[in-house]
Amino acid sequence: MWMTDKRYFVLTSRAVAVRLDLISKVHGLEQVENYFNNIPENLKGLESYGALLNCYAYLKSVEKAEALMQRIRELGLARTSLIYTVMLNLYYKTGSTDKLDSLMQEMEENGICHDKFTYSIRLSSYAAASDIEGLEKTLIKMESDPDVVLDWATYAAVASGYTKVGLMDKSLKMLKKSERLVAGERRSTPYDALMTQYATAGTKDDVLRIWALYKKNVRNRRYNSIITSLLKFDDIDYAEKIFEDWKSQNMCSDIVISNYLIDAYSRKGLLEKAETLLQKAISEGAKPNAKTWYSLAKGYLRHNQIPKAAEAMKEMMVLSGPNGKPSTRNWVPCLQLLIECGDLDGAEGFINLLKEKEIISWHIQDKMLSYIKDGDSNLDVLSVVKGGSFDGISITHEFPSPDQTVMQCQVEECAEA
Repeated sequence: MWMTDKRYFVLTSRAVAVRLDLISKVHGLEQVENYFNNIPENLKGLESYGALLNCYAYLKSVEKAEALMQRIRELGLARTSLIYTVMLNLYYKTGSTDKLDSLMQEMEENGICHDKFTYSIRLSSYAAASDIEGLEKTLIKMESDPDVVLDWATYAAVASGYTKVGLMDKSLKMLKKSERLVAGERRSTPYDALMTQYATAGTKDDVLRIWALYKKNVRNRRYNSIITSLLKFDDIDYAEKIFEDWKSQNMCSDIVISNYLIDAYSRKGLLEKAETLLQKAISEGAKPNAKTWYSLAKGYLRHNQIPKAAEAMKEMMVLSGPNGKPSTRNWVPCLQLLIECGDLDGAEGFINLLKEKEIISWHIQDKMLSYIKDGDSNLDVLSVVKGGSFDGISITHEFPSPDQTVMQCQVEECAEA
């Protein structure tokens, strides 16, 4: 029984909106729509329609969101910037950036002012598309609009756009403006974004300066961005010092932080250090994930330790989710070695795992297993793969790009508003 079914509970539009949001995150759209369709008509106002629209946007259901937006227009409820911001953000996230201008024009025609959030989404879309002209025109509009208060994220988004097209002087100028607006921030997101962007721009001193501000102002520190930023400069020694600082500050075990160094060690051929760090992390209660094993597998492959690479690759595939798939160039040598060494049971298990994870098709699996059952150790795995329909996807667990971090903060602020 829903809490709202109890007689002593007075159902309000706000309660409906909150419940719609919770249902969408737990049960999905069907249950959201069932609930919405059964609420009293007097509660179907701007708040509840807006909440339903947000549910569609959260689950990236563009067609349903567009149909509901039209219904909102017909009811005369499309009179706030927040409704439009939801649609703008949906279009941005789904790559439908061609629809942004017409929606913003509709706002103007209806007398709805663009606010920080609508501008920011348009700004981020120009940055993502490397449209410098659009980027600069939007920034000029924002700076000249007395009702828009620019924040650090605005200039960070512009900096990201400049960085993508190699305009590093302009990017650094924007980052300095962004930095001035971060002063005294208690959240980690602004510092993470600045460190990541300064690292991308290649200015290590700026990264370290922001880290000093971060340590001074943020109590619950995150170490992801400083370690990944230092590793962009191949400064493993400094990254190790930060890692030790993290260990001294945290009681819980987190393999994600260890993974950054394991990956760096593997790339540099420091495989013993990678193995030692992994064993220590395990002894302290951390659990290796797909990224851990994939980093090791690639390191083993680069330095011709194929047996270890095969074992690490198998561990990775067992733990990986639907988007974590090794590239062809990484798993083919592992399987080839198992076959050539006569470990046919191991090869068969490896092939079945590839199919289970949808890395190879059933007919490629069938063809490979047929060779193995016939006792043929001369199978050329790569020729079989090329003869099928395989698309290799590299597993990626990178720290968010600067514009992703900036956009995330903007969306969080918009939700709070």
